[in-house]
Amino acid sequence: MPQSPSIYEIHDERFRQLTVASSALEELYAGCRWAEGPVWIADMQCVIFSDIPNQRMLRWVDGGGVSVFRSASNFANGNTRDRQGRLISCEHGGRRVVRTELDGSLTVLADQYQGRRLNSPNDVVVRSDDSIWFTDPTYGILSDYEGYKAEPEQATRNVYRLDPRTGELDPVATDFGQPNGLAFSPDESKLYVADSAASHDVNAPRHIRVFDVADGRRLVNGRVFCTIDNGVPDGFRVDMEGNLWTSAGDGVHCFSADGTLLGKIKVPQVVANVAFGGPRRNCLFITATRSLYAVYLAVNGI
Repeated sequence: MPQSPSIYEIHDERFRQLTVASSALEELYAGCRWAEGPVWIADMQCVIFSDIPNQRMLRWVDGGGVSVFRSASNFANGNTRDRQGRLISCEHGGRRVVRTELDGSLTVLADQYQGRRLNSPNDVVVRSDDSIWFTDPTYGILSDYEGYKAEPEQATRNVYRLDPRTGELDPVATDFGQPNGLAFSPDESKLYVADSAASHDVNAPRHIRVFDVADGRRLVNGRVFCTIDNGVPDGFRVDMEGNLWTSAGDGVHCFSADGTLLGKIKVPQVVANVAFGGPRRNCLFITATRSLYAVYLAVNGI
């Protein structure tokens, strides 16, 4: 019997040890306009993800299919959880970062800096000290498709650090074209941040930068970690071994901690974001244009 073509593209032999040759790419749901922001909710065995243009957040439950988690989502994009298990979301429409409390109510964590509205918060991560780090490009105000068209009020497109206890908001990087996905290394000594400005300017960056985290509050020694050879880097995650799995135009690209391209998972739609999940965190959930996909790997996410 002829075998199906592999979904893997090997660039370095180390990639074989991270993948499961027999693991298929499963399409779990199709019906989005632009799927984004997946986050695994372990205690509910589900993935929550955004369908930005359709103004909704969806919930996929293992064995239970997809339902609407929140409609009129204010063009929510990236999602994560804090250390207390609460959902943190970036809203293009509200130009803010919000927290979903345990009773379902929303708390606004950040919507302005120095008295001026944020651009359109895009993706977010939480550090072990409870600080919230997020990117603020202008994608949500470029048109009325993924937000509300408006002129930016901030002079730059920043990466911010928010202290949720005090409300103190500090820009930690101000020299991006369009900051996008972000993730910490396993020991939180480094922060990776995508610059996807090439999405609207072919001469602009399409790379991921890495910074050293100083005193848990500042970013120093910024340098280019890797460049994407197809499409632009959007959202990404890091596994327990320090490998980075990023979205791209032709699938998911995997880079080692030294920036070497190890391989690709080929996906039939443009990928926006990824998240590790499943009971053992060895399932990579992939939001790609209209669909939510999943593939099991031989490595675990942090």
